[in-house]
Amino acid sequence: MTNSVRMVLMFLVLILVTNVSAAYNACPKCGSVEVPYPLSTDDNCGDSRYRVYCNNGILEFLSARGFYYKILSINPSAYKLIISPPSIQENTCYSSDFTSEGLRLDDNLPFNISTHNTVMLLNCTAALLRSPLNCSSNSICRQFEEKVEEGSGCINTLCCHFLKDSSMTSHMIRVRAGGCTAYTSVVDMKPGASFDSWNYGIELQWIPAN
Repeated sequence: MTNSVRMVLMFLVLILVTNVSAAYNACPKCGSVEVPYPLSTDDNCGDSRYRVYCNNGILEFLSARGFYYKILSINPSAYKLIISPPSIQENTCYSSDFTSEGLRLDDNLPFNISTHNTVMLLNCTAALLRSPLNCSSNSICRQFEEKVEEGSGCINTLCCHFLKDSSMTSHMIRVRAGGCTAYTSVVDMKPGASFDSWNYGIELQWIPAN
């Protein structure tokens, strides 16, 4: 092998190593929160398909409808993150993302809603009684209303809960007029778990980067 061929090969290897290194370059912290690869806060780090947003030191996830949700935790080894459920507007029973019709993920991006979320729908119409959801007086949404939303517009409205599974859309938790107007979610709820142990959040998972 001639010296010129060796130099060309070394140059190509150097380019490859540099590109791989850049591709796996994690973004800087957002406030005190680590931003692990492949999550990306700008075009110079992470993988742009896995875009999240650092807004005033708060790491956030942007829905397909333009609503920002605070990221509460990230588990890069499990390819998961947890976002904060929307707040319920004071003296109403409307989620703060109601005008966006709840949480909607972009079908073209590598994120989906995991099957570890127990979703509570609040202020629902009677049409929900025909659904397979638990809208009975024993639904855990009653505990949420009584202990968290005391004095709000959700008390004594029809509410339902369900465990999000793979047969449902993995890209949406919907609220709307004529359906339910508010919701919240608990991650990894165990049967019979005490109210004080509920872990509020919406767990999203992502497809590993190639």
